[in-house]
Amino acid sequence: MAGRINDDDVKAVRDAVPIDSVVSEYLQLRNAGGGNLKGLCPFHDEKSPSFQVSPGKGLFHCFGCQEGGDTIAFVMKIDHLSFSETVERLAAKAGITLRYEEGGYNPSHQRGERIRLIEAHQAAAEFYVHQLESPEAEIGRKFLAERGFDQDAATHFRVGYSPAGWDHLTRYLRGKGFSDKELITSGLSQDGRRGPIDRFRGRLMWPISDTAGEIVGFGARKLRDDDNGPKYLNTPETPVYKKSQVLYGIDLAKKDIAKASRAVVVEGYTDVMACHLAGVTTAIATCGTAFGNDHIKILRRLLMDNGSARVIFTFDGDSAGQKAALRAFEDDQKFAAETYIAIAPDNMDPCDLRLAKGDDAVRDLVEPRTPLFEFALRQIVGRYDLETPAGRAAALDEAAAVVAKIKTSSVQREVAVQLAGLVGILDQEFVVHRVAQLARWARDKGGDGRGEGRGGRGPGPQDRRGGAPHQAVQAPTAPSGPALNLRSPAHRTERELLKLALQKPALVSPAFDAYGVDEFTAPPYAAVRQCIEEAGGAERGLGDNREYLVAVMDAAPNNTVRSLVTELAVEVFIGKTIDETYAGMQLVHVRLRAVDRRINDVQGSLARLGSNVAPEDLAAAQNEVWVLQQYAQSLRAKGADAL
Repeated sequence: MAGRINDDDVKAVRDAVPIDSVVSEYLQLRNAGGGNLKGLCPFHDEKSPSFQVSPGKGLFHCFGCQEGGDTIAFVMKIDHLSFSETVERLAAKAGITLRYEEGGYNPSHQRGERIRLIEAHQAAAEFYVHQLESPEAEIGRKFLAERGFDQDAATHFRVGYSPAGWDHLTRYLRGKGFSDKELITSGLSQDGRRGPIDRFRGRLMWPISDTAGEIVGFGARKLRDDDNGPKYLNTPETPVYKKSQVLYGIDLAKKDIAKASRAVVVEGYTDVMACHLAGVTTAIATCGTAFGNDHIKILRRLLMDNGSARVIFTFDGDSAGQKAALRAFEDDQKFAAETYIAIAPDNMDPCDLRLAKGDDAVRDLVEPRTPLFEFALRQIVGRYDLETPAGRAAALDEAAAVVAKIKTSSVQREVAVQLAGLVGILDQEFVVHRVAQLARWARDKGGDGRGEGRGGRGPGPQDRRGGAPHQAVQAPTAPSGPALNLRSPAHRTERELLKLALQKPALVSPAFDAYGVDEFTAPPYAAVRQCIEEAGGAERGLGDNREYLVAVMDAAPNNTVRSLVTELAVEVFIGKTIDETYAGMQLVHVRLRAVDRRINDVQGSLARLGSNVAPEDLAAAQNEVWVLQQYAQSLRAKGADAL
């Protein structure tokens, strides 16, 4: 059984790995103001970035889906890892050796399954690269050379060779301490009649990495005529490899994709190599599957999906390539980016084009020219005889249904006008009307008419400052009270005070720690106040602010409250100048409202009891009201000095 990781080591890992560097491996981050960064959330679909990262606090929070936490929580969520697996991965990144509370450190037993599978793939990649130098691999080196790839190119892309024997890799990995179960689970080996044997034999090997740069699978190219397998053989679906969720070359291309707001989608491993070597370093490829929804999500997070983003598809001009283009167009509306298609002369792929005409031809190929929608419509219209009325009508029916899927009305109209020209219909308004009619029918039949990604979003930061009422975030352990509503001045002030206590505790300490949970009227805010109290109070934040925030999150009774903590810890303040005066105003307003509520409660009780109250109780209540009224008057007159 795995030992518990030492708490001090967990803290060291959390402090050593900047959250922005980890998050930026998965999505593009831009300045959000106030020291925060923003990007498109990787946990739900959205068009506008509501995902924020606070490097200074080591926290992230999405104001759309409410996911939030620290670096460890982010990696656990995005890569589906356990806590220990995540800490181990981040520790390896930071060069920290972990200590375990029970039984010492045994890598073969105490490292999580995912990390073990990743390590097996890394070891396999090193083995394959070394094997490419062997005499047997001459056929592989010749294959690469014939396609214009020298040894430096092979090294850069970590191309390797799998020996033709039955179990060369299996025996090698066993020697590295990997169990047969791990080898089978990883997809590197498969069951044979006498035990595990190598899955890949006598093939050229390309390692496939995830966005974080970790090898999760392989693509293997057939080299010999006596190999009865498919031309390309990929790793099967495993706990770490899902072909619909990986893009070959994304680890090499992601920074340039984010920097240039441009991605080039090609069809094969050698096409990616050719593009990168020709200077098109934004090229990526799918791994034996069609370009689909999960691939779109990966690219959208890197592109930030703004108006200047470009996605260029390079498909063969043959029928299969045309079908691929049409499939891509079906998903086109899930991009805010403009999409284009590039088809080389004589239907050459980028690898062949580089061989025939050089690097310049590859760079020229991927310059955006033909919008994907135009290509898709030409493919549809081209199947009909436009010389006859019946042919034009049939072409219009099929193509108009495609154009109707365009969600932006101005773009839909523009494309409809172009469709009229393609079909040869002079009455453009007739085509525009027909497309709009089909779009309405589609919405009435089952769609909600809203853009992709909006359905699951809650209010963003701007909504929470007085726009539409915030939905109540129920906390079972919180005291009862009114629902959270940011149209309420009381709730807005309580929210601002909690943000100060989490983000700038020095401005509200020690006064804040004297505030009772019952001074916060919104149950979610009362729950956060309770978490701060259990974590040692805001005064604890005067030391290590990150450790303090982690302690507050750890004190949360459930994920709902924990999410609200991260939200408040990264949300920008309402005020422009955040200083002692501003903090004092929030402290006074929350306390003053609490005092006024108490006065009203006591006076209300006296009114209800009337003459039935005992004289001594009446005197005590009247005295309490008088004291509270004097305190309220002092707060109004002196402000924070009266606290």
